[in-house]
Amino acid sequence: MTLRALATAPLLAAALLLALFSAPVVRADEEKARLSDIVVTNTRDDLLVYLQAQGCFTEPITEAVLNGVPTTFSFFVSLYSIRDFWMDKEIADLTINRTIKYDSMKKEFTVIRSEDPDNPLRTHSFSEAKKAMAEVNSLQVVSLSRLEKGRPYQIKAKASLDRVTLPLYLHHVLFFVSLWDFETDWYTINFHY
Repeated sequence: MTLRALATAPLLAAALLLALFSAPVVRADEEKARLSDIVVTNTRDDLLVYLQAQGCFTEPITEAVLNGVPTTFSFFVSLYSIRDFWMDKEIADLTINRTIKYDSMKKEFTVIRSEDPDNPLRTHSFSEAKKAMAEVNSLQVVSLSRLEKGRPYQIKAKASLDRVTLPLYLHHVLFFVSLWDFETDWYTINFHY
């Protein structure tokens, strides 16, 4: 072994130990955030999407909400016309938000939905508030008049937690903010109209 190899060995060992101890800890009982129950359907006039996010209320997110930190989930839905030998054409690109706030004095949760901001859901039940945050029902993606009969289309959907801005007094206490992050994979559904 050369002198140079002997000199770099302790540095490599220190770097390996630092990487092991600074890696984020993921508990086995915490499930990865994902979308489920994705349904594409239509009314007489519109194309609709239903979906649900699961695994998004991790322990740190739940703790933050119960401590009064406003938390926002964003849902992204895109519709494409599939074209052979050419790039797919984007027909619709939607983003909807759900924001939850907890008032500890009233012991009340408020969920504000971007598609209906004038009618927030107010409840004393955390499970009801979590359900309202995680579900998207009857999202109008596009008018059916914009689709051609017999053509293939594709819906892509994803959910994520918006970056949380903490009050200054919490910055030094809650420094593992990266554990709050979640973002689902893109989910794709192909269909013919």
